Amino acid sequence: MTLPRTPSFKLDGKRAFVPGGSRGIGLACATALAEAGAEVLIAARSSNQVDAAVEQMLQADYSATGLALDVTDLDAVKTTFSDHGPFDILCNSAGLARHSKAVETTPDDFDAVVALNLKAAYFLAQQAAIGMKARGGGSIIQISSQMGHVGGQDRAVYSATKHGVEGFNKAMAIEFGPDSIRVNSICPTFILTPLTEATFADPAKRAWIDEKIKLPRVGVVEDIMGAVVYLASDASSLVTGTSILVDGGWTAG
Repeated sequence: MTLPRTPSFKLDGKRAFVPGGSRGIGLACATALAEAGAEVLIAARSSNQVDAAVEQMLQADYSATGLALDVTDLDAVKTTFSDHGPFDILCNSAGLARHSKAVETTPDDFDAVVALNLKAAYFLAQQAAIGMKARGGGSIIQISSQMGHVGGQDRAVYSATKHGVEGFNKAMAIEFGPDSIRVNSICPTFILTPLTEATFADPAKRAWIDEKIKLPRVGVVEDIMGAVVYLASDASSLVTGTSILVDGGWTAG
């Protein structure tokens, strides 16, 4: 009898691109991928934030580089993949939230959230897949949200974009599967980051969050890191077209 061996979670020799990787969940994703052995390229709009994140990662002896990039500029996205690709892993953490009641949503807010959360995410995946096909496969990971599976108060536009991500992920998984390209998402609940401080500081919203999460705590960025490495690695080689809900049981009912 020969015992089976656990597939490797290591990412040595892999190249990863992490848009939105300069802070919060994105930085946690970039760090997790680098810690597992990947060479990581971080991108965000602020060159100062990118430089600070890369410096921290280099000080930790990780392989990291960075560039300033607005992923809603689709020509710049295409150029980035041409100049820096191909990649084995895309982990897209770039995102935007402009929460309001649906009857108060402005066209400008709608367009801004859709442009980043949906349109940019789609074309990042498209460009990544082109390079991955030539490379013999890869893993596309979108940092989506539990709001891609349920609705939430004051979150009609945000939920619409995340439901959209879940939809195109499934279609892309079907299309890209024959080329050994896997397409999945990670769907966090509310995570403690500087961007969510205002939400957690609101007593009514904090009570809503605490009531919906079944575990006795809210999320921290470290909760996302294991899921990212799993989806990027050979450990998930038969996983595509699905999402990992890191939501503390929010969507369980």
